[in-house]
Amino acid sequence: MSSNRIWVSLVVIVSCAAVPGVRSVAAWSRAQASQQKSPQARVAYSHDLPPMSGGSLAVTIVEVDFGPGESSMPHSHPCPVIGYVVEGTLRNQVKGEPDAVYKAGESFYEPPNGVHLVAANASDTQPAKLLAYFVCDHKAALSVPAPQNMPAADK
Repeated sequence: MSSNRIWVSLVVIVSCAAVPGVRSVAAWSRAQASQQKSPQARVAYSHDLPPMSGGSLAVTIVEVDFGPGESSMPHSHPCPVIGYVVEGTLRNQVKGEPDAVYKAGESFYEPPNGVHLVAANASDTQPAKLLAYFVCDHKAALSVPAPQNMPAADK
């Protein structure tokens, strides 16, 4: 009986000695975690997409660099596009929508097959950079020239 008591006492002593050490390690881990910076996240843009075939969805990201004063010719995209301005300021207009100016950190949506009338660097002195996110459910060229038979008033 006395040998069992000795073993139990020894286990209790070792356990008591170990618990403060575990607490110290846990406290140290919490202190270290509170000193580390976590990344900050924000929703930059959200927009519903049109109905698409889920079996063949693909995303393509295109980086577009506009030199000072540069612009693209009127064109169209067969898929929805979300634009994100990385640098500078861009003018953008899709047929039927007002002309808009977007600054670095801002986003916009272009519907599939919308005619992109204006895509231009709004500055004559600074470059601009755009990331265009294409969400497609079929294989096609990402950009095509605007239809030639568009009346001048619609361009």
